[in-house]
Amino acid sequence: MGIYYDDNRKVFHLQSEKSSYIIEMIKGVIPAHVYWGPQLAGREFQHPLNLVERCSFSPTYLQEDKNISLDTLPSEFPSYGNGDFREPALEVHLVDGTTVTDFRYKSYTINKGKPALKGLPATYVESDEEAETLEIILQDDKTGLIAALSYTVFNDQDVITRSVRIENLGKDNLVLKRVLSANVDFHDSDYDMLQLSGTWTRERHIHKRPLVPGIQRIDSKRGSSSHQQNPFMALLAKDATEDHGEVYGFSLVYSGSFLAQAEVDQYGISRVGIGIQPFNFQWLLEPGESFQAPEAVLVRSSEGLGGLSRTYHRLYRTRLCRGEFRDSKRPILINNWEATYFNFNADKIKEIAKAGKELGLELFVLDDGWFGKRDNDDSSLGDWVEDRRKLPEGLGKLGEDITAMGMEFGLWFEPEMVSPESDLYREHPDWCLHVPGHKSSLARQQLVLDLSRKDVCDYIVESVSSVLSSAPITYVKWDMNRNMTEIGSALLPAERQRETAHRYILGLYDVLERIVSRFPHILFESCSGGGGRFDPGMLYYMPQTWTSDDTDAMERLKIQYGTSMVYPASSMGAHVSAVPNHQVHRITPLETRGHVAMSGNFGYELDLTKLTEAEREDIRKQVSEYKELRMLIQYGDFYRLLSPFEGNETAWMFVSADKKEAFATYFQVLAGPNPPLRRLRLKGLDPAKSYKLEFNGGVYRGDELMHFGLTLPQLEGDFRSLLFVLREV
Repeated sequence: MGIYYDDNRKVFHLQSEKSSYIIEMIKGVIPAHVYWGPQLAGREFQHPLNLVERCSFSPTYLQEDKNISLDTLPSEFPSYGNGDFREPALEVHLVDGTTVTDFRYKSYTINKGKPALKGLPATYVESDEEAETLEIILQDDKTGLIAALSYTVFNDQDVITRSVRIENLGKDNLVLKRVLSANVDFHDSDYDMLQLSGTWTRERHIHKRPLVPGIQRIDSKRGSSSHQQNPFMALLAKDATEDHGEVYGFSLVYSGSFLAQAEVDQYGISRVGIGIQPFNFQWLLEPGESFQAPEAVLVRSSEGLGGLSRTYHRLYRTRLCRGEFRDSKRPILINNWEATYFNFNADKIKEIAKAGKELGLELFVLDDGWFGKRDNDDSSLGDWVEDRRKLPEGLGKLGEDITAMGMEFGLWFEPEMVSPESDLYREHPDWCLHVPGHKSSLARQQLVLDLSRKDVCDYIVESVSSVLSSAPITYVKWDMNRNMTEIGSALLPAERQRETAHRYILGLYDVLERIVSRFPHILFESCSGGGGRFDPGMLYYMPQTWTSDDTDAMERLKIQYGTSMVYPASSMGAHVSAVPNHQVHRITPLETRGHVAMSGNFGYELDLTKLTEAEREDIRKQVSEYKELRMLIQYGDFYRLLSPFEGNETAWMFVSADKKEAFATYFQVLAGPNPPLRRLRLKGLDPAKSYKLEFNGGVYRGDELMHFGLTLPQLEGDFRSLLFVLREV
């Protein structure tokens, strides 16, 4: 495994754990995509692309060979203007007003390891022996523009990461209009496209549709990766299932506006592109400057969607997330938001924390309302000073009192926002995103701070750091509750205004890097109205994300199932909340709510002081069960068993790496009359091992459990669930 180059044929062969990815330099100058599929054992590849002249409407690129047309060639990095009429990966506005560039191969390097991307999050290696990186240099001779294509192959995973760096080695200012991170031209279009779509409180639902001629696109223009679309798409062979068949995934390590699309051309070639959203984007590239695009993570699986997901889980859990919490257990928390909203004082907070300690919980999180004059959504964002009306002895004393109970103390922030009704806005009205002469739109009575500005970033770092240093804080929930409008910056000149949204994301990453580095012992959880910025870029800085503001157990089945397509359970915050549920007003059993929330980073979000003794006992049991299973759930292999998008039942399970332990849950949404007897077939077990099922004390071989399955008891009533723990005997 590694990267091999055939100098005679100008062919690069990239080998990951079970895959090959092949690039050929046609006529020694045109980078063409040849193959991405199951691993080819030989280093050399003997099958050239089949190039034939098609028709006069597909222009000839090289006069000496009429068989070569960019309109029909499967390209590695297409640019605009030379006869490729499909959407390009790169478009540049030149000083003469045209947008025609002609990038040709110049050189390459192959090195062990994986370099970091300047100013951007990316996957990484802990040893240079884990991966190899190919950099292919293309150049447009007219402008002196360089496109440095980067490919990293992980040796023990079916992963190839891609990115591109654009350098201006010419003498003129150039304007980048479109820079995608990856382009793959598949040789056919017999695929279904899978995407994760939704809205606030209904994030990352699975949608699948067949590819047809034309463009199938998902994107965000909101300034964030968004609730509506996740920066991920996959192509599935027509026979692909959860467990079998060829699947190709594309995931973007970026938290801003993005584009992911598949374009099927006249001859059935499917062009997949993913990267920064070109709409309302441009970047002025002066001589000597460079622009780094985000990383795209490409994963291939011949074991269906399940194999694809487990590869992403392993990579993102171990080589994207960082810090001491990457591999350590996450605490069970109680958050006061749905218990009190803004209406609390120090005594009430300590009552909830004390009740949590008595039930075995480990962390209390103080949510919105502790600062400024924050009695509702209307004020005080940006004024990160404790409210002495609610906390007379201050945040530090409250934190000390809670830690004295044996609980850790956590805090909510929304640092990227500002309320017009705040001291910060009155002092610095130009610090928010705005366009002079235009009214600024409000959402949740707040504006977005301009993180393209260094002074704003410095303020956030110092104000947040001051609070974190003032109290014994071990957890931070970092929220962001609106999208960008009136995107403009007071400090950027006119020709750079359309850089603002991307510069904001770069500023955000700088802020996060400085804060998490300064406070390495704090567990940071990202949030954006729940799952509005659940993306790989944020996981690089914060190893978990609040999955959704919707805490209803039945809605969470779809949300967490869809999220698992790309993201590991260790990245999902999941809480038990009160009933009737505050989002959909549904009443579900406490047991079921617990079983759903136990499939992520477990916690509670309700008033523990108002529980009955029976409810308290149930919670003690849930907490005890989760503590026994916590490391398995956070770091085991995840298998989806039954899909909530396909029927009335949902089931999933976790299996330890050594296959000695497993945990499965089954959910029935609605009860039916005289239902059939059902069996639940498990996955991922060792067929030769014997497992004791704690549910009934029975001992079963792994092959029985996977092929025959567990006989399920008939459940009475709606919204019921079962929990199964298996251990090797």
